[in-house]
Amino acid sequence: MPQTPDDIIRDEIRALTAYHVADAAGMVKLDAMENPYPLPPALRDEIAACARDAALNRYPDPGARELKACLRETMQAPAGMDLVLGNGSDELIQMLALAVARPGAAMLGCEPSFAMFRMIAVCAGLRYVGVSLTARFALDVPAMLAAIETHRPALIFIAYPNNPTGNLFDAAALERVIAAAPGLVVIDEAYHAFAGRSFMPRLAEFPNLLVMRTVSKLGLAGLRLGLLAGRAEWLRHVDKLRLPYNVGVLTQRIAVAVLRHHAVLDEQAAAIRAARAQLLRELRRMTAVEAYDSDANFILFRVADANRTFDGLRARGVLIKNLHGAHPLLAECLRVTVGTAGENARFLEALAATRNS
Repeated sequence: MPQTPDDIIRDEIRALTAYHVADAAGMVKLDAMENPYPLPPALRDEIAACARDAALNRYPDPGARELKACLRETMQAPAGMDLVLGNGSDELIQMLALAVARPGAAMLGCEPSFAMFRMIAVCAGLRYVGVSLTARFALDVPAMLAAIETHRPALIFIAYPNNPTGNLFDAAALERVIAAAPGLVVIDEAYHAFAGRSFMPRLAEFPNLLVMRTVSKLGLAGLRLGLLAGRAEWLRHVDKLRLPYNVGVLTQRIAVAVLRHHAVLDEQAAAIRAARAQLLRELRRMTAVEAYDSDANFILFRVADANRTFDGLRARGVLIKNLHGAHPLLAECLRVTVGTAGENARFLEALAATRNS
C-alpha cells in the first residue's frame, strides 16, 4: 500500500504554513514594499530591445559576469570582496542555510523580522533561535549575546533596516553581535536605498560578515535578483549550493540595462523617502494612531483594532499588511508601503473613513 504524505514528508515541513501572498487584483497595492513608480519610457524601450535580442535558446552565462561587474559598481562592493547572485534574496538565504546545516546546528535572528529567515531554517533542518527585540524594536544586545553564548549559532541573520519594523539598529550594537558570533553574520540590506547607512563598506573589518542586498525594492521586484557580498573564503563554498543557471538570460540582460541608468532608481528612491516623511506626518496627525519611525520604504503603525482597520481598508480598495498576531510585539500593528502621492492619499482617505465608520 502506498505511503501517505504524513508518512513521507518531514514533520516540521508539514507543520509549516506556506508563505502567503494576498490577491491584490483591483486594489491599491501597498502590502509588499514595492517601488510604485514605473521606469521611464525610453528605458522601457531599451528593455524591450534587450528581450528582443536575447538568445533564449541558449543557457545564460552561468557566472553572470557582466551583471556581477555592474552590481559591484552600483552597489559599491569593496575591492577584494566576491559576489554570489541568487534568484532573489530568498535563494541566497536558502543557500547559506544549507551550507551550514550540520546536525544540531543553529540559525539565530531577532524577532519580529523577515519571516523567511525562520521558514528557511526549518526547511534546511536548522534549529532556529529567535531573540525578541525590545518594546521599541531596538536590538536587545544582552539577550542576543546570551543566546549566542548558549546556542553557538553557525549563522545569524539581521535585517538592516528591519522588516517589518522599519528601523535601523544601532551600529555599535551590531558590531558587538558580529564580534561575539562564532559563525557567519549576514546583514540583510534589502532597504539600503532608503536608509542612508550600510555595512557594505565595512566588510573588510569583520572576517565573519556578509552583506545581502536585492534589486526588488529599487523597482525591479519582477526580476528576482539578489546578491551576497563578502570574502571569497566563505562565498566559494556558498556558491556550491547555487543551482546551475539560477539567474536567467532576461534577468541578466535587463538588470544590466537598468543598472546602467542607476540615477533613475536613485531619483525614485529619493521620491519615496520624501513621500515617507509626508505619510508619517499625516499618520501622526490622526488620533489613536501610533506610527513608528522608518528607514525603509514602509511604515509600521498601531491602531486600536488592527483586524477591523485592515478589513475596512480592503473593503475600500486598499491592501496593506496586517501584522496583528504575527508576534506579541506587533499586537494591533499594520504595515503600509509608501506609494505614489495618489496611492498615499487613497490610503489616508480610506483609513480616516474606516476609523470614522
